[in-house]
Amino acid sequence: MKKVIAVLVFLIVGIAISLFMINEIQSDIPLKVFTPCDVNPDLYDSEIKGKCLGHKVKSFNLIDQLNNQVTEKLIENKIVVVDFFFVSCRSICPIMTNQLERVHKQYSYNKNVIILSHTVWPEQDSPEILLSYANEHHAKYDTWRFLTGDKKEIYKLARKEYLVAPEINDPNYNHGGAADFVHTENIVLLDQKQRIRGFYNGTDSVEITQLIADIAKLKKD
Repeated sequence: MKKVIAVLVFLIVGIAISLFMINEIQSDIPLKVFTPCDVNPDLYDSEIKGKCLGHKVKSFNLIDQLNNQVTEKLIENKIVVVDFFFVSCRSICPIMTNQLERVHKQYSYNKNVIILSHTVWPEQDSPEILLSYANEHHAKYDTWRFLTGDKKEIYKLARKEYLVAPEINDPNYNHGGAADFVHTENIVLLDQKQRIRGFYNGTDSVEITQLIADIAKLKKD
């Protein structure tokens, strides 16, 4: 009996050591740098198809929940988590925002990590409405901004920069017009050089746990 117990203990310890080593090896593998060539071509604007090198998020000019101007200067040298939502959404958006609260709770006091939540219904979501929504979700202003602004610019960001929305030539969309509507569960991770390093399903708690771990990995880079 003692021999059986000893063998079981040996096996358990061996498995634990193996899992630890696998985790350590995986933690040293750098995150992929994504370009349009790595993404489903239905999820970005046709103008950037085939551009496989050097994709970075470029300039933008939006307004946050305190009615302050926000440009690309805000995210320089920061790790950025990006999503698209609208306040009155009752399907995927509440789930995504609740999952982002987990990310925010982990990194809310780290000013080198910031969440940018873009409304896709700027006609409805004024800065005042976004502020109320931010407060409901315990968002610290320094590290979680809720953004509104010109609809065409927001949708251009989704299609050409973050690669998460159907392309401009999709017959079901009217780019920037009243019939155009971005509704995606994709959450995007940017590194300190504004490069895309990951896509995550914002309704999946397991993927958000991975996002939290990947942020920690980028902090070490």
